[in-house]
Amino acid sequence: MRRFFVFFAVNAAVIVALSILLNALGLHPYLHANGVHYQSLLIFCGIFGMGGAFISLQISRWMAKRALGVVLIDPKQPENDTEAFLVDRVQSLCARAQLKDLPEIGIYASPEVNAFATGPSRSRSLLAVSTGLLERMDSDAIEGVLGHEIAHITNGDMVTMTLVQGVVNTFVMFFARILAHLLNNFLRSDDDEGGLGFFGYIAVVFVLESVLFLLASPIIYWFSRKREYRADARSAEISGREQMIHALESLKESSRLVDNSNQSLATMKIHGGARGLVAMLYSSHPSLDARIAALKSI
Repeated sequence: MRRFFVFFAVNAAVIVALSILLNALGLHPYLHANGVHYQSLLIFCGIFGMGGAFISLQISRWMAKRALGVVLIDPKQPENDTEAFLVDRVQSLCARAQLKDLPEIGIYASPEVNAFATGPSRSRSLLAVSTGLLERMDSDAIEGVLGHEIAHITNGDMVTMTLVQGVVNTFVMFFARILAHLLNNFLRSDDDEGGLGFFGYIAVVFVLESVLFLLASPIIYWFSRKREYRADARSAEISGREQMIHALESLKESSRLVDNSNQSLATMKIHGGARGLVAMLYSSHPSLDARIAALKSI
């Protein structure tokens, strides 16, 4: 319930904020008596598509902390040996990766063997690991995982994925409204009666957005899988290739211990991957076997 409430509240806040922005900019309605004003429609979709993605990025650390209950570690005063170990390894890896600003370091309670990084920039990032990972992985495997997440931060992957998401959002919204308008005109009679009506138009737009986003999602997931290979390779540089291979092999042994209840964070985690053509198209991560093979070929 907490995750659902956070997701609902954040999305409602984003819609309100962007609606206020549209009014402040004095953007004219994109539907006119003579048809669609394409420039206004594209601006409208761009503000909601790109704006929504970047607002989500700006508050991604807050969302992750609230959704997963991440407990932050004070790097100056770790409370136990586990926290001290994490701080020491993250500091060492950041120095090797030439990352000047230490990310926030946190632990979240979950049996899944996983970790993730998020945040709007290299200087405002969060790196969190699950209790399941700490309990089931040895120190070398944990270091490989931490190196992978730090690689995501240094590579700027959060911003890259936000840009891709924003562009896809924009064009999905744009074409859904054009198709809905064409359908509305088709259903109208010569005397301008009939058509979809206001609520019918909204419903059709919603359905078309869902279908178009489903068709466009493989683009997002393709970029996500590419960045996983890059993060693995970068982690091999800063934590050692054998460490990273060992980390992926350890993840493979715990492949069933993955929490899929919060898919909004799936692309930020180290674990993932699916088999089969359809599953692969909609997977944010390559299979662990493919990632291990890629590292062994370096």
